[in-house]
Amino acid sequence: MRIALVGGKGMLGSDLAEACARRGVACAILDLPEVDITRAAGLADALPVCDAVVNCAGYTRVDDAERERDLCRRINAEGAGNVAAACRQRNLPLFHLSTDYVFDGTKGRPYVESDPVAPLNYYGASKLEGEEAVRAAGGQAFIVRTQSLYGLRGRNFIRAILNQLKQGTTTLRVVSDQVSSPTYTRHLADGLLDLVDRRPQPCIVHVAAMGSCSWWDFAKAIVDRVRPGVEIQKASTAELNYPALRPAYSVLDTAIFASLTGRPMPHWRDGLDAYLAEEPLAAEVRGG
Repeated sequence: MRIALVGGKGMLGSDLAEACARRGVACAILDLPEVDITRAAGLADALPVCDAVVNCAGYTRVDDAERERDLCRRINAEGAGNVAAACRQRNLPLFHLSTDYVFDGTKGRPYVESDPVAPLNYYGASKLEGEEAVRAAGGQAFIVRTQSLYGLRGRNFIRAILNQLKQGTTTLRVVSDQVSSPTYTRHLADGLLDLVDRRPQPCIVHVAAMGSCSWWDFAKAIVDRVRPGVEIQKASTAELNYPALRPAYSVLDTAIFASLTGRPMPHWRDGLDAYLAEEPLAAEVRGG
C-alpha cells in the first residue's frame, strides 16, 4: 500500500510518516512549498500514484484565525475542497482531518457523528466549510474529526506547561471549564492508518483519545508526573478572555471508529505517558 500525506511535514503528518515506516507502508510527503493546497491548478497532477490520500494540512491557530480569516478560510475551506476535487479527479480515496470545534459544546455528553454542528469560532466555521467542500466534491471522502492534538514536533499544551516548570514557576493557572479528550498525534496516526487499511464506506468518523478531562485536569496530570507539588489554580474561560470562543464540552464519541477498526483508541492518560517518555523537556524538568 502507498499513501500520500498532504501536509506531511506538520505535527500529525510527521507522525503519520513514521507510522507508515513502522508498518512497512510506502508514503509520499506533500507539503509547502512544492504543493500548495490553496491553488487548485495542477493539484491533481501533483498527487502521486497511491492507494489513498490523507489531508493533514490545516490552519490551526484558533485565536489568530479570528483576525486572519482570509488565510484561515483559504487553507481550511478552499484548500480542503481543492484536495477533495483533485482526489475525485484521480479516483483516490481521501481521509480529511477535521475538528471537534464544529460543535458548540452545549450537548453535555459526547458528540456522535450525526449531531448538529454549530461552531462558535472562525476556526471551527472554516473547518466546517471544509467538510462541506469535501462532501460537495463528490469523491470517496472520509471526514475524520479529532481534537486537542499534541505531538513531539509542534507547539502544544504539554510543552507550554513544561516550559513554565523549567523556568521555576511554582503556581500555574489553567482553565477548568473546557472539557475535551487530549489526543497524542502518534496514537491518532495509528488510528488513521487502521482506517485507511480497512477502507470502509465513505463516512464521518470521530477519532480521539478515550476518556475526557478539563485542561486543569490535564495540567494536574502533567505536573503529577514531572514535578509534584506545584500549585495549579483553576481559571474560567471568561477570565482568560480568549479572542476565540471555545466549546465547554466537545468530547467526541468514538464508538464508530472502534466498530470499524475492531479496537478503541488509547486513553488520554496513556497518550500523556507515551508523550512524556519521548519529550526531552520532561526529563529536564524532572531532573531540575
